[in-house]
Parts: sequence; structure tokens; C-alpha cells
Amino acid sequence: MRLTRIAGECPDGRTCPTAYATDRGTVVIQGYRLDAGTLARVPLGADETAVEVPLSLLEEVTRCSTPSSSASTSTPA
Repeated sequence: MRLTRIAGECPDGRTCPTAYATDRGTVVIQGYRLDAGTLARVPLGADETAVEVPLSLLEEVTRCSTPSSSASTSTPA
């Protein structure tokens, strides 16, 4: 899967909440782990997980209709 960063800027470029567009027409969200108590209250499927991100990241994602090559970093995964 190819990842292209579409939102989330941080000084080191990798250890803060970030959103990536994929070549499969989906979005991958990098966020903060939830504690066990909070995670237990989220109704997840067997192949799902949940993370926490600031609302500002989602606002940034909604402004990005397509990845911008000047502000994006492609990462093969």
C-alpha cells in the first residue's frame, strides 16, 4: 500500500497525529493510543482499532480533497 501524507505537520515529520491517503482510496490515521478502559468502550470489529487525534487534524483533512505533491510525503508500506 502506498501512503501519501495529506495532513499533520510536526517537527520530526513522523511522531504526531497524521493522515495519509492510500492508493486504495482510503485514509490511514496515525494517532495516540487509547488507554484500555477507553478502548473497551469503543465498539470495534475484530480487525479494527481506534486512536485519538486532535480535531484540528480532521479539519485539515477535510480541506484536502486530493494529496498535494508539494506538501506530501509518499511512503511505501
